[in-house]
Amino acid sequence: MSLPEPEEIERLAIGDLRSLVTSLLAEVLRLRAENATLKEEIARLKGLPPRPKLKPSGMEQASAPPTPPPSGKPKRKRRRGAKRDRLVVGEERVLAAAVPTGSRFKGYEDVIVQDLILVPRVIRYRRERWVTPDGQTVIAPLPPGIVGGFGPALRRFVLAGHVQGQVTSERLTALLAGIGIAISKRQVVRLLTGRLDAFVAEDREVLRAGLASAPWISVDDTGALHAGRNGVTTQIGDSRFTAFRTSLSKSRTNFLDCLRAGHADYVVDEAAVAYMRGHNLAGPVIDRLASHPQRSFPDRQTWAAHLEALGVAALEVTPDPVKIATQGAMWGAIRRHGLLDGTVVVSDDAGQFRVGTHALCWVHAERLVHKLLPVTEAQRRAVDLVRQLIWWFYRDLKAWQRQPDRRRAAALRARFERIFRRRTGYVTLDRLLARLRERKAELLRVLDRPEIPLHTNGSENDIRAHVIKRKISGGTRSEAGRVARDVLLGLMKTCAKLSLSFFAYLGDRLGVPDAATVPPLAQLVRASAPA
Repeated sequence: MSLPEPEEIERLAIGDLRSLVTSLLAEVLRLRAENATLKEEIARLKGLPPRPKLKPSGMEQASAPPTPPPSGKPKRKRRRGAKRDRLVVGEERVLAAAVPTGSRFKGYEDVIVQDLILVPRVIRYRRERWVTPDGQTVIAPLPPGIVGGFGPALRRFVLAGHVQGQVTSERLTALLAGIGIAISKRQVVRLLTGRLDAFVAEDREVLRAGLASAPWISVDDTGALHAGRNGVTTQIGDSRFTAFRTSLSKSRTNFLDCLRAGHADYVVDEAAVAYMRGHNLAGPVIDRLASHPQRSFPDRQTWAAHLEALGVAALEVTPDPVKIATQGAMWGAIRRHGLLDGTVVVSDDAGQFRVGTHALCWVHAERLVHKLLPVTEAQRRAVDLVRQLIWWFYRDLKAWQRQPDRRRAAALRARFERIFRRRTGYVTLDRLLARLRERKAELLRVLDRPEIPLHTNGSENDIRAHVIKRKISGGTRSEAGRVARDVLLGLMKTCAKLSLSFFAYLGDRLGVPDAATVPPLAQLVRASAPA
């Protein structure tokens, strides 16, 4: 394009100047695109890899409201030293400067420096031994937290490095040896997996407190290798807590066992009978169980013997009466212990998670449409249109959550019907829309319970710690290793959600001298429950 001379620009009217600026901006954009194309061509001729094509991050970001432009004065950048203002200075050193004679002293220029000292500390405890008048030997006890000749501070360092830092036992052994600690890999593994009863108990109490006070939980699972066999790790949590449980089964029975939170009993009550009826257990079998005088069973062996005595185990019908009755009795135990009272279970639609009041993740629902492989241009346009309609609907659901309104809820329900009753001519897409429409109650659960999330992103974020652990260390061999991995990862995630330092938490629980006091996590979970 031809540009006017400078003296001509000064004589242009406002409208002409605006047109000139618009054309110049368009030319700049064209040149940028042309420049990018030339760079890609040069890279291709040189044999360099092409620039990666980054896809949008998904429905959650696509439905986010636009960021409003800044108003008023621009915000000042936060100083990088803000965190240092909260530091407690433990030592002060004066540095002398070499100056010529006659110089004048003008005070000091302070610099705050953080440092870390890792040195081995070897302590010999001389324990007094006494013999009482009746011949018994009394030996002075060791300080708390000492395990196998290693102190609590070293064990905290090992646990924090392995659980939070994802450092393998081999590298921890090498690191400690480099510092000057005489320790073997076997001893490191013992520090990681031994004497965790207090942590196991606290993890169980955290899960019970969370399930007893949560208006909603989100759940997910991932593959796990244990004792050379393929298993599954189940995540349970909300915005306050996280718990992991690894087993060799991915069944609903296993999920209900996780929801029992360590309770081993089976209960046949109204909740159990309702579960059995809802899962099509035969009426005569339900009557046998409901009319029997014994309604509570302390363990699996007693419950199995009860089913055998009633003749339920001998029945060969569909659905399996033993499985449905067992699941119903487990659900009865869950409700008997005050867990999941009105709690919504939000999942990705895996079958084992459909218990109680259930809600579906919208991101996973949209992902089913995204995974379709259209062949023709008309099919591609149909998929793009449906995805865009779902994104808009999802964005409006998020807006409704912030300001719930009954009239708008009715409009959203009607709009859901219009979207998922569509007939696009793409048979696979039409069948998928019909299948999603059948799950309307679970997809629109938020209209009845505005506090629940529309997705399971929190669960996927939590379970990523297990996935990373699996990639770095593989599976677990011993039962102690499996328990240690699940319990410590769950406690670490819970500390993060409660804004607690996991390092400080370990220090308090292991008895490190002068460690900060951390209240029981279950108490904090209950205290942070929504009103």
